Amino acid sequence: MDDESDLSLNELAYRRFKQALVTLSYKPGDFLNTAQVMNELDMGRTPINQAIHRLANEGMLQIIPRKGVMVSPLSIDDALELIEVRLANEMLCVKLASKRISAADVADLREINERIADACRTRERDRMMALDYQFHQLLAQIAGNAMLADILRVLHAKAQRFWASSLSKEGHMQEVIAEHQAIIAALAAQDSEAAVLAAEAHILSFRGALLRG
Repeated sequence: MDDESDLSLNELAYRRFKQALVTLSYKPGDFLNTAQVMNELDMGRTPINQAIHRLANEGMLQIIPRKGVMVSPLSIDDALELIEVRLANEMLCVKLASKRISAADVADLREINERIADACRTRERDRMMALDYQFHQLLAQIAGNAMLADILRVLHAKAQRFWASSLSKEGHMQEVIAEHQAIIAALAAQDSEAAVLAAEAHILSFRGALLRG
């Protein structure tokens, strides 16, 4: 992660605001008071306004004339469409990764998953989410296809608010850790078929957790 001191004020405001949205600090459907957001994120009006427009373009905020800024609601239909697209792309990702993965890559994936398990034990939801994002970004990197990595980066960013919601489901985080272990084992064996099946099971488990809500 970049050192905050290296970021412009506009970029810093965008990242802080987005993190608050992703982790559901600002709840779907809430109307936001700009002055309150400025105070909570410790940022000035201009960077916050710039962040609002960027996040509106990404669909995370809605600018409503004469009413203000609203956190975009979470739609189950949107989630299911996102999952359909993730299924196709995540399965391709692990198929490619199974052919290109190194022993060092396997060790890195295992280390991240162990850190996820540690965050789960200490109930640090934000850290779990950041590490899960890191796990999937590393998979995309291992796959070695820059265009696919770009697609997955967008999908993962869109999925994070739904992901935060699914973490409230009893036992789901333990399921995620086990599913990651299955993906890692298949990749370590360079078994592309098993890796694809493990990735599919992982995404369908995410869907199941959302639907149980």
